[in-house]
Amino acid sequence: MARIVNGAVPSPNIWNTPQVYELENRAVGPAGAVEAAMRAVRPWDGATVLDIGCGTGFHLPALAADAARVVGVEPHGGLAARAAARCAALPNVAVRTGTAQALPVPDASADVTMARWAYFFGPGCEPGLRELGRVLRRGGVAFVVDVDASRDAFGRWFRRSVPSYSPEAVERFWSRQGWRREPLDLRMTFESRADLEAVLRIEFTPEVAEDALREIGGLEIAYPNVLRWREF
Repeated sequence: MARIVNGAVPSPNIWNTPQVYELENRAVGPAGAVEAAMRAVRPWDGATVLDIGCGTGFHLPALAADAARVVGVEPHGGLAARAAARCAALPNVAVRTGTAQALPVPDASADVTMARWAYFFGPGCEPGLRELGRVLRRGGVAFVVDVDASRDAFGRWFRRSVPSYSPEAVERFWSRQGWRREPLDLRMTFESRADLEAVLRIEFTPEVAEDALREIGGLEIAYPNVLRWREF
């Protein structure tokens, strides 16, 4: 059984079905849209980048193409091992097991941090935000990419599956913390209906997934997201 670092917030979709989550990562587009939005705020060419909640390391090779050094942090030992294997031929990439609230890197060692669909869901993530202040160099930028549950059918399905989630409370939290935001109009485009169905079934409750599948006529879903950032 894979080791999971104490204090990790469970992420059942990728922890239990990493192969399906890989399909989801590949489906998100337009290709490079999230990176372009982040780069417009703070490019990472020649920088040290920390990918928090890196999972199987899907984004690490692309980051490593421009960054001087990339460190992926993942609390699930099995996923971290997959990420390390994925990047074994990349000398400027390291993968470490750890949590967002206790990042296994030195003080003031990163220029850019990013967390995609990982730890940051508003109230409760204060320890992770304090860690960002510790690990980022002065002038460094932290990015958080999350689902925008206030928009589109995907947001409606998300709210039904996680009824305790309040988009309004999340927005108030990030505003109080001094983070800026930009809506991202992403989409998921799948190669087959089977892939689409598999992804919806790891993201939503069974009832919601079935209702969503009845609504979707093709192989594409609007995927509303939000990019948040703050300079430290």
